[in-house]
Amino acid sequence: MLPKFLLADNSQEVPDTLFIVHTEYPKFIIEFDVDDFRENQEIHWIDPKIENEEELDDLLDEVEAFLEDELDNQEDLYDEEENS
Repeated sequence: MLPKFLLADNSQEVPDTLFIVHTEYPKFIIEFDVDDFRENQEIHWIDPKIENEEELDDLLDEVEAFLEDELDNQEDLYDEEENS
């Protein structure tokens, strides 16, 4: 079973951009600036686009929470490695 979200980058071609892949229905890839999730955000739909704005906003909030948790976890891992 795949995770609901996958964090991806392509730092050689777009160094200031990150991507999050939503693996469940509706599948999409969200592209955004490294420094600000809401900056220059673009959604690339794999499944049909969500037309309901409230549903889309809820999903984007979920994506943003995933990103924050993931980045916090990475920071904690780097801190642990430095202190070892």
